[in-house]
Amino acid sequence: MSRQYFGTDGIRGKVGETPITPDFMLKLGYAAGQVLAAGADAIHKGRKAGKPAVLIGKDTRISGYMLESALEAGFAAAGCDVLLVGPMPTPGVAFLTRALRLSAGVMISASHNPFDDNGIKFFSGDGMKLPDAVEAAIEKAIEAPLDCKPSISLGKARRVEDAAGRYLEFCKSTFPNALNLNGMKIVVDCANGAAYDIAPKLLYELGAEVIAIGDRPDGLNINAGVGATHTKTMSAKVVEVGADMGIALDGDADRLMMCDASGRVFDGDQLLYAVVKDRHTNAQLKGGVAGTLMTNFAFEKKLAAMGVPFARAKVGDRYVLEMLIERGWECGGENSGHILCLDKHTTGDGMISALQVLAALARNNTSLAEYVADLVMYPQVLINIRTDSKFDFAASPAVKRAEADAQAALAGTGRVLLRASGTEPLIRVMVEGENRTQVETLARQIADVVEAESKK
Repeated sequence: MSRQYFGTDGIRGKVGETPITPDFMLKLGYAAGQVLAAGADAIHKGRKAGKPAVLIGKDTRISGYMLESALEAGFAAAGCDVLLVGPMPTPGVAFLTRALRLSAGVMISASHNPFDDNGIKFFSGDGMKLPDAVEAAIEKAIEAPLDCKPSISLGKARRVEDAAGRYLEFCKSTFPNALNLNGMKIVVDCANGAAYDIAPKLLYELGAEVIAIGDRPDGLNINAGVGATHTKTMSAKVVEVGADMGIALDGDADRLMMCDASGRVFDGDQLLYAVVKDRHTNAQLKGGVAGTLMTNFAFEKKLAAMGVPFARAKVGDRYVLEMLIERGWECGGENSGHILCLDKHTTGDGMISALQVLAALARNNTSLAEYVADLVMYPQVLINIRTDSKFDFAASPAVKRAEADAQAALAGTGRVLLRASGTEPLIRVMVEGENRTQVETLARQIADVVEAESKK
């Protein structure tokens, strides 16, 4: 389905450039409100129902104030009530939308991107990402003239004062009552983002000694040298203070990376493996596991050896979620750190995922390095090439030839994958195989061809 504004993870872009502008957000709020109102009417089938209600959360970017106000006005003009929760992790918005029985949830965030980007993520009333068809309906409604309901039908706005506390208790409920984090010293890197207050409290209330970093947001420093995309900061702090473990979240806290006491970083594939291995060992794994095109081949081979079904979805946690629902499975994720445990939450949640890993280690009385030592990862090299958004690498004979040559060189011992980013004007070149030197050489060769072709 061709969409003009929605990518793989909502709408995202540079602040001040379409679509991340106040006027567009006003139209988006109004259009989404119209679509949601129509959906509510269809659900209630003519029975009198209250106004649709929408929850809006945001991360810590300075532009969040502006976009929040514009969206609020648009929803109110469409006759939707608005609940405001302020800074809140993306999975917290999903949880509260479902818990408060609302029509939809909106998260204002550009996830791991720099502060001068921002974006919008929508959740349906059941706390899951909106289906493509609903996003397409909203896009169509954006093109209609901006209107306004009569005064008697306008929406109201109010702030949910206990939102953070509700979400904190929900996160704690996903950790076994019989376990605690007593005696553990944990560094948590909040990326100066949405979890800056909640994540340290969560670990502290479960018994850990907590050293928080990236917990002083100023509107401009989100993801700046900290968080899940800058794990060296977490690793260095863990070694410096002699912590047992490090946990790094991204700006909206739906992504997770962890490290052990030595500072060694473990990615999403390894963390998901820890969760899956624990569940499989205890006969608690429901069905198989969903990964993506980027999931390490070693992960797939290891699950096959365990007799666990595995399938690859398109890149993007929404596609992993769709596959899990379609197959009736519960566990899946991406190597970037999005991990889904659908028996715990309807969406990827960095803090809840960390708790599942910690619970697995506590149950097995082991360290992270020891527990996942039997998963020997293949070297995987990823190179991002910034290009014009109109460049179609798949139509380039030279790029196709470079890709085919690399695949032939690997001779069945690895994989080559080229794809366009769904959130940035980038072409991602990934090569993995048994020999790191070969993988690095092949990835660079393909990347050079892509870069040269994109400039023609």
